[in-house]
Amino acid sequence: MTGYAALLRGIMPSNKNMANDKLRGVFESLGYTKVGSVLASGNIVFDAADDDVPALEDRIQEALRAELGIGGGTIVRSHAELRALLDRDPFDGREHGRGSYLIATFCKHGATTELPELDDPRTEVIGYDADARAFLAVIDNSEPGKTPDFMVWLEKAYGKDITTRTWLTVQRVVKKMES
Repeated sequence: MTGYAALLRGIMPSNKNMANDKLRGVFESLGYTKVGSVLASGNIVFDAADDDVPALEDRIQEALRAELGIGGGTIVRSHAELRALLDRDPFDGREHGRGSYLIATFCKHGATTELPELDDPRTEVIGYDADARAFLAVIDNSEPGKTPDFMVWLEKAYGKDITTRTWLTVQRVVKKMES
């Protein structure tokens, strides 16, 4: 069995069909074990015998659509991939804080390191981690109401098969996978 995290796009905790218990139920109905949720924003950890990640993503997304009407998108990463990303410490010891968010934007199908021009001094792109298939950035949130929208910028280049998590959330997901 391999440990995985499903990073679901477009989950709104206020929608009763997107509640953690219902999301976990879908994964359990697919036969996955050690199913758990992290926060209320579409982070589900599970174990599966299948190691074909694109097939897992398709199977999960189809079940979410059929059972709960959720069509947002599913990106799956193995515990090994996420653990290795944390161990590489791409933010070089920086800390996530109220005015400075460390974020990882995961791409379903991977990406190139060539990005469209970003003209926003409030976003520092750290780089692209090819092994985790994720863009890493530091977002300046120090001015209320003026948060840069890094994900919209990435969507222009890579479409909607991406999802963003704070670095703290990535750490929590890995911790849950290891518990």
